[in-house]
Amino acid sequence: MKVLIADDELPLLSFLRRGLESEGIDVICESDVHNLIATISHETPDIAVLDRMFGHTDSLMLLQSIKRLPSAPMILLLTAMDDVADRVEGLRQGADDYLCKPFDFEELLARIQVLGRRSVPNADSSVTSLRCGELVLSAEERIARYQGEEIPLTRLEYDLLEFFVENSGKVLSRERILQRVWQAEKDPLTNIVDVYISRLRQRLSSTIDIRIETLRGNGYRLLQQPTA
Repeated sequence: MKVLIADDELPLLSFLRRGLESEGIDVICESDVHNLIATISHETPDIAVLDRMFGHTDSLMLLQSIKRLPSAPMILLLTAMDDVADRVEGLRQGADDYLCKPFDFEELLARIQVLGRRSVPNADSSVTSLRCGELVLSAEERIARYQGEEIPLTRLEYDLLEFFVENSGKVLSRERILQRVWQAEKDPLTNIVDVYISRLRQRLSSTIDIRIETLRGNGYRLLQQPTA
């Protein structure tokens, strides 16, 4: 996935670039509003993260021009303007999502990932299975098997396990898990993630080479353990 970040705040550009690239995302930065359309046309990003007030220009004036490009990206507006009317106007003018400053990086990342799935809805159509060691997930059947034996999972347990396998070895925060599995943009202030992690660990108790590690204050990580 390729993401263009357009903002005239250079420290913010640098921070977002490092953060997104650490997640394996291809990032292009643009700090000059006058080059924005040409950069998008040339680089053809999947998503454009666009500052609402880009220099002295209101980016809403550019949305229609961006959307008319042959390979128009999904647009996520960043703004300090958090009035409901401003958000509604941004969406009506062509933005696909809207995030108010100051924002949490995990939420930005989650929103980018959601837009990425919307922008290429058939991108995973050829992927029929995911694998982590002897654990195999069938995307079409939505069934998990270990060494050929099916692991009984509920819908949410499967979704949670699928997210872990897709990100095997990476730390997943509670916020990212809530966004992906429960489509929750805010923490509902319950221990629902912890409950489902515990249930999933019980389901995987017989899979000796797979475990879910808790990293206090950071989140969870799926690890494949070496077999004896």
